[in-house]
Amino acid sequence: MITIDEADPTPPFEQIRGQLADQIRSGLLAADQRLPSVRQLAVDLQLATGTIARAYAALETAGLISTSRGSGTRVRADQGLDDDSLASARRFVQALNRRGVSLEEALSVVRIEWSRVNGG
Repeated sequence: MITIDEADPTPPFEQIRGQLADQIRSGLLAADQRLPSVRQLAVDLQLATGTIARAYAALETAGLISTSRGSGTRVRADQGLDDDSLASARRFVQALNRRGVSLEEALSVVRIEWSRVNGG
């Protein structure tokens, strides 16, 4: 579910936050799906519980997850992209893969177009 790349300069809590956010928004993690406890994920990833707690806190602040005593940490409803958006993203990725475009190049194109569309 989550991997930590020790060669990546991105802090582990941010790697966790980013991967979970991507999985939630893509629908890979469904609404109301329970996430591992802070303690369990820390053991699984061999990280400090504070690192996991920091990632979960950032996801909760972003409105992607909620934590409650008794029911644990769960994915909040309606956080994923709609089916049309996911299908468009899939077509975009497939087209770029056929052309040999790297992930970084693809993300750069998306950032540029996002800025153009949103006037920034």
